[in-house]
Amino acid sequence: MQKEKGPYSCGLDAAVDVVGGKWKPMILWTLHAGGTLRFGELRRHISGVSEKMLTQQLRELEADGIVHREVHREVPPRVEYSLTALGGQLNAALVPLGEWGERHLARYIATEHGAGHGAEHVPEHGDVTAAR
Repeated sequence: MQKEKGPYSCGLDAAVDVVGGKWKPMILWTLHAGGTLRFGELRRHISGVSEKMLTQQLRELEADGIVHREVHREVPPRVEYSLTALGGQLNAALVPLGEWGERHLARYIATEHGAGHGAEHVPEHGDVTAAR
């Protein structure tokens, strides 16, 4: 059963609803990098996701128009997943977030997933290099 959407307070609220959770961004990123993939290929590329969770997340992304599911009528049946144009746009919006994560990955690994992030350097006004 699909959860009811909205009401949203802003565009970011709606976007987070569509891409929220641990697995949806990973699904988008994998489909962007791999193009059209079968379910098993997706699951192999996304470490730690269960079959049930991947199925649920793909159904939600399909219902939101982000992922296209193509069923090929052959024996054995073949199902492939790819990003829609809307999914490609959403993935492009996630690129800066992924870049931010790459820049700061070491910090979060070193502090046990952000447990000590309160002691970080806060740049002074105009000190943009310290923020990178």
